[in-house]
Amino acid sequence: MEHNERYVDKLAKYILLTTGVAIVCGICWYFRSVLVYILAAVVVSLIAKPLMGLLQKIRIKGRKAPDWLLAVISLILVLGAVMAVIVGIIPIVGNILKDISLANIENAARSIAVPLADLNAFLRQSFPDLGEDFRLEVAILQEVQKLVNVSMFSSVLGSAASFLTSLGVGLFSVVFIGFFFIKDDGLFTNIICALVPDKHEKTTEKAIADIGHLLSRYFIGVMIEIMGVALINFLGLWLIARLGFNAAIGIAFLTGILNIIPYVGPLLGGALGTLLGLIIKYSSIVPIGLDVNFWLFTGILIAIFCFTQLIDNFLYQPVIYSTSIKSKPLEIFIVLLIVGHIGGPVGMIVAIPCYTVVRVIAFRFFRHIKAIRRLIPSEKLITDDKDDTDE
Repeated sequence: MEHNERYVDKLAKYILLTTGVAIVCGICWYFRSVLVYILAAVVVSLIAKPLMGLLQKIRIKGRKAPDWLLAVISLILVLGAVMAVIVGIIPIVGNILKDISLANIENAARSIAVPLADLNAFLRQSFPDLGEDFRLEVAILQEVQKLVNVSMFSSVLGSAASFLTSLGVGLFSVVFIGFFFIKDDGLFTNIICALVPDKHEKTTEKAIADIGHLLSRYFIGVMIEIMGVALINFLGLWLIARLGFNAAIGIAFLTGILNIIPYVGPLLGGALGTLLGLIIKYSSIVPIGLDVNFWLFTGILIAIFCFTQLIDNFLYQPVIYSTSIKSKPLEIFIVLLIVGHIGGPVGMIVAIPCYTVVRVIAFRFFRHIKAIRRLIPSEKLITDDKDDTDE
């Protein structure tokens, strides 16, 4: 009888726990937009955290500035860097579009007519099922027309106002919440610890500190990777392909941003960069680019982007992934494959930060499990704090 009562008590406990988790998940889903703002503010605070630490070391007559002022300065520096890039790129993209003259489209078509005809002939010969009338440019145009229609444009225009409103509210919310997270380093920790039992509070504090330390290094590393990829592509496009300063820096910036998406991003960036380079060369008002034939110029563009990716794969990424989040390359690769299969490119962008959070939580709370001890055998794989002791 007593055994049955204990079994009923455990069953009731699990039912209550499952119900509580379901309620919390439902609340989080209902207020998901608010959670997105909070998470974005956390990311901003993680990037600004090292700046805040440097500013706190500055002393004027033995005194430092108040934390609220240092938080404002750190936030302005982070947002100012982002806005400077955006504001600097807009005129460059405008100049690229200005250089592409509609009057030269016909000349551009004549310039690539012969190589395109050779390509179509090669495709018809290699794949007879395509038919004698097959033309690659016509096939591409038909596919684009399937994707683009009047209803899509009307839908986009109809939702533009609501999008701008939501964007304004989101930016204000992220800046406002991020200010307090930067100013009070323990605010986010206090919020999370208020929701956990007392016996897990210290372990939770350590886990949050580890997560903040690793993610701060990761996000800063990603920004450095973007700038590094963009710099190499810019130098190649400017000095080797001779596309001009504005065109080179505009294309390089786009490829750097797309490089955020693991594995897929570099391919998209290289394809888009090659296409833009060809469009700019063969439709510009003034002569631009190396004076070589179409296929050689295309090969040069592809070689530039391939060289950049080799540098990124063998230099940038090992330093960022292995050093910043202290994970093995095989771990990262498997995680990206799984999350990419589930969530696509967007999932791959958030895969590494989410995996870092799960990894730290598993180490701090479930290291009694053999699999966790095998995968993360040492605390040095989580944090650099040598004074940190296990519970």
